[in-house]
Parts: sequence; C-alpha cells; structure tokens
Amino acid sequence: MGFLDKLFGKKQEEEQTMTKLNIGIILGSTRDGRVSPQVGAWVKELADKRGDANYTIIDIADYKLPLLGEAGDASGAAAWSQAVGAQDGFVFIVQEYNHSISGALKNALDYLREEWNNKAAGIVSYGSVGGARAAEHLRGILGELLVADVRVHPALSLFTDFENGTDFKPKEVQADSVNQMLDQVIPWATALKTIR
Repeated sequence: MGFLDKLFGKKQEEEQTMTKLNIGIILGSTRDGRVSPQVGAWVKELADKRGDANYTIIDIADYKLPLLGEAGDASGAAAWSQAVGAQDGFVFIVQEYNHSISGALKNALDYLREEWNNKAAGIVSYGSVGGARAAEHLRGILGELLVADVRVHPALSLFTDFENGTDFKPKEVQADSVNQMLDQVIPWATALKTIR
C-alpha cells in the first residue's frame, strides 16, 4: 500500500468516526456500593467491539444534581445538559429499587427536556427479577420525553449474573442480548437524527 493510499484510508477512517452516532451509556445509580459501573463497563466493552458508534459512559453521580426545584448547588446541571444533548441515543443501566427506577435517575431525567427529544434508547436492567419492573417504569418516562425505547431488553438477575449480589459475572447469553438491543438502537437513532 502506497503513501497516498494510507493517507486516504486514514482520512476516510477519521471521517467515519466523525459521522458515527454518539451513544451515551447512562449509569442510573449514585449510591455507595453500586454495581452499575461494572455493568456499564461491560456494555461499553461489548459495544466498542461493534465499531458502529461512539459509545461513552455517562455517570449521573459525576453531576451531583440536587433535587429538581429544591435549593442546592445545581452547577452540574449545565454540564449534564451538554452531555445528554451531545448524544444521538442512549443505553440506560437501570437497577430496580422498590419496583421502580432510582430516585437519582428520575431526578436526572426530569432536569432536562429538549436534550432527550427524538432520540433512541435501549435499557439494560438488573434486580431480583432482572429489573423488569424498573424497566417498565422507565419506558413510560422515556415516552413522555420523546425517547423511543427499543424492544430488546437485557435483564440481568442478581442471582445468576452476579456473585454475592456484588461481583458482576454475566451469563454468556447476556452478551447476545446486548448486541441484539444495539442492533435496534443504532437504526432507530439514525432515523431519529433526521428529524432533530
């Protein structure tokens, strides 16, 4: 391969990276001892192997958002808005708290409006019943925010995909489920980008 071929190939690769979708992997818990960072890192590792988008972990704990409408240091809100606004789609890492999503995730969702609109999302949940009830609650919230959630939903069990409820050791079949979910998120995010 000649110099010009290499140069052209590199330029073409850079252009593809610039035009790829941005998909944020949102960690939906802020509590001490949370396992969402382990799950998010696993999803990102699987997603990065695909090469079909720019995947970024977005940890709501980093933004330190006070309860919406209450006094407190909301200086992280602008950065939260920018992080969400820069995405074309999302993968929500959702844990089930009392049959629903965490208060921190609900608060983070409520902080923004237009930044969510006309984007696609997948959900990866975990809990004693795979986080299914939390995922169902999240779907209703996402619909109100004009986020189109996809059908495939990896549901991780605290009994079979975690050791001692803390060390994430997913069953092999779960990786297939994540890829099937992303197979739906990417075309939906691509289509929705055309109407934003």
